[in-house]
Amino acid sequence: MNADKHRRIMTLTQTLLDKNDAARRQFVERTPREDYAPDFYGEVKPFADEVSRLLDEWKPLVIEWIRSEHPPYLHIKQIEDTYDNLMIVSVTAFQKDTRRRRFMNTIQSIDYVLRTILQALNSDE
Repeated sequence: MNADKHRRIMTLTQTLLDKNDAARRQFVERTPREDYAPDFYGEVKPFADEVSRLLDEWKPLVIEWIRSEHPPYLHIKQIEDTYDNLMIVSVTAFQKDTRRRRFMNTIQSIDYVLRTILQALNSDE
């Protein structure tokens, strides 16, 4: 894999980590407030669309990297699950009826996979 793709995966992965943290903060700090009502077109859809756009670029690059470099502790199934989980979290972070424990476990799982990717990429350099 060339250096440009490598750098792009790192940039996208870090950005997705930031989006995952933004979803966590939304869910913990804003969504539970009694006076909070999500603005679907003003905040939910733009956030989910941005996450989707990033994921759609990230997923094929990471899968290609895994197939060519065989990083330890990373498998294609984890990438597919992380893709799906981040898509879900980008919307459920705004919903009051989201189960806290499940949401936080999903956030942790996403965080683990993304950090593992960054560690593996850094060890490749």
